[in-house]
Amino acid sequence: MLRRTGRPALTGVLSAALGVAAAELLAAATRPAAGPLVAVGGAVIDATPTGVKELAVRTLGTADKPVLLGGIVFVLAAFTAAVGVLTVRRRWVAFAGAAVFGLAGAAAALSRPASMSYDAVPSLLGAAIAGGTLWTWSRSRPASADRRAFLRIALMVTGGAILAGGAAKTVERVRGGAVAKSRARIDLPPPADPAKPLPTGVAPGFYSDDLYRVDTALSLPRVDVGTWSLRVHGMVRRETVLSFEDLLERPLIERDITLNCVSNEVGGPYVGTVRWLGVPLAPLLAELGVDPAADQLVARSVEGMTIGTPVATILDGRDAMLCVGMNGEPLPIEHGFPVRMLTPGLYGYAGACKWVAELELTTFADFDAYWVRRGWAARGPVKTASRIDKPRPFARVPAGKATVAGVAWAQGRGIRTVEVRVDDRPWQKAELLPVTSSDTWVQWRYEWAATPGAHTLAVRATDGTGEVQSEDRATPFPSGATGWHTITATVE
Repeated sequence: MLRRTGRPALTGVLSAALGVAAAELLAAATRPAAGPLVAVGGAVIDATPTGVKELAVRTLGTADKPVLLGGIVFVLAAFTAAVGVLTVRRRWVAFAGAAVFGLAGAAAALSRPASMSYDAVPSLLGAAIAGGTLWTWSRSRPASADRRAFLRIALMVTGGAILAGGAAKTVERVRGGAVAKSRARIDLPPPADPAKPLPTGVAPGFYSDDLYRVDTALSLPRVDVGTWSLRVHGMVRRETVLSFEDLLERPLIERDITLNCVSNEVGGPYVGTVRWLGVPLAPLLAELGVDPAADQLVARSVEGMTIGTPVATILDGRDAMLCVGMNGEPLPIEHGFPVRMLTPGLYGYAGACKWVAELELTTFADFDAYWVRRGWAARGPVKTASRIDKPRPFARVPAGKATVAGVAWAQGRGIRTVEVRVDDRPWQKAELLPVTSSDTWVQWRYEWAATPGAHTLAVRATDGTGEVQSEDRATPFPSGATGWHTITATVE
């Protein structure tokens, strides 16, 4: 039985592994975005219904990408195992299966927004190697029926796959190391307009030690800052192309700004505050002369992601910027190095394009950005929200005086009050800690006289306009979650 199915299945899997490894090696050495695993993964993400995406983000968090790649590898293994078994009787299946494998990878690579015609080559080459290996192996069936002969061929193919895969990883590390070194050599100039110092009384945790990451990039773009450029075009009087050095020569501003993801559930972790350094966008656009009819600025990243931002939110006085620094250092690679866009008061999907390489002035009527095409709201203003960070859900709290604490945010409007409710008792005002602007979250705390038993704690905020945070529960799709964050704690 093992000879009938186990060995043929293994020949299919190992042949495919050699082909994939060779394809990934070629892609790593030429165009990393053309790698079949990343290309197919990106195509799967694009085709996945919004509800499924939200479930993956909510359930898996930052592990969603490794899980997706693992799933692709599993499906590929199952498919190639079946091809290997069928090849025993019909040797032409080796090339038919490889053709399906190669064409799927090539189509996925060419479907990516920033694709080039060359991007089909790695998948097609990998398919040719996989098909040729399986065909040749199937011809040696009489010899490989012998256990030692089979193991000898299997070890040769496995060794080739390991060598090619290892070489691909080495090339990726070298490329990534070069980008990391170029990042380390950047000497950011001091801001012409520095951020205000934090006021006395701010509690630990105001700045996020580890800012969340939610994006569709299965492989982090490794951008050479020396060759990076930003093209600004469309409905402007004068188009331009700026280098990284051009940006650093402009007056920079430094601001503390809270950034949050539209996928954040009520009480969720996808929000954080950091200190940003960047070029203000409004003066730059004013120099280029924006057509009064342009109402959308489309930012495109190096891998083709599009983010659409209302032009009005850039020109209304808020600190929209092209960020080059984060917490006193050049942007981390995972957060958009060398340049990302940031628009205070908008969710990230509507104003914070990472790895940005192009800005186009257009209209909402003429173009739908990536997330809008998938049903999300076009403009994405941040909704008033609040969260209980202490105590944690289901925590056990000693009886007596206990501190309830958390954060609230309504960027651009600010937070006027935060209230806490214990069980069904009346709402009580919490103490608001000082902040420097309305663009950051506000820390709050409430002293609770905790009595023994199980208790339900809820929080709500009122923004600077006097509007109370909505109690109605709504999912993040299509314009951001609403509802009061509620937890249960036991007092002992």
